[in-house]
Amino acid sequence: MSDAGADQTQTQTQTETQTRTRTVHWEDPAPGVARMPSMTGLEYLRSMLRGELPPPPITELMRMTLVAADPGTATFVCEPDESHYNPIGTVHGGFVCTVLDSALGCAVQTTLPQGQGYTSIQITVNYLRPVHAGTGPLTCTATVTKPGNRVAFADGVITDAAGKTVATATGSLLVFPIGG
Repeated sequence: MSDAGADQTQTQTQTETQTRTRTVHWEDPAPGVARMPSMTGLEYLRSMLRGELPPPPITELMRMTLVAADPGTATFVCEPDESHYNPIGTVHGGFVCTVLDSALGCAVQTTLPQGQGYTSIQITVNYLRPVHAGTGPLTCTATVTKPGNRVAFADGVITDAAGKTVATATGSLLVFPIGG
């Protein structure tokens, strides 16, 4: 084979990639965190919904937005993209789990009195469908199944733009006093 033929074969087998970038901007979370101990969980989340307090930085990183908070329930909408892909070209399950964990936590937060916080103890996720960048916006709604003073329980569901269930979760969350 001539050198020209070898060069042509090499050119045809090289994979061209396009670099993509994404810049994440967020507000300083400290003012909201400082006000949290003086508000009920529902008041705190509704203050975020009204834009009076900044959302937590994770929402910008994950491209998710809290869109509703009512007693015992919270709803997020998120927009997965290629930056959330795993090695096989689908949105990483950790993205879905993080959105579910956030919704479960915020649902529990809506039930908490002033001076109380929460953290996840356990989450079980059932993945039902793959998610791709083109899946469209996902809606994640969580509902408290058992509020508590020490441990609370919640269930969550993520649906795609077509209304099909992508994943479900159950979780338990530790409830504890936060500083004031």
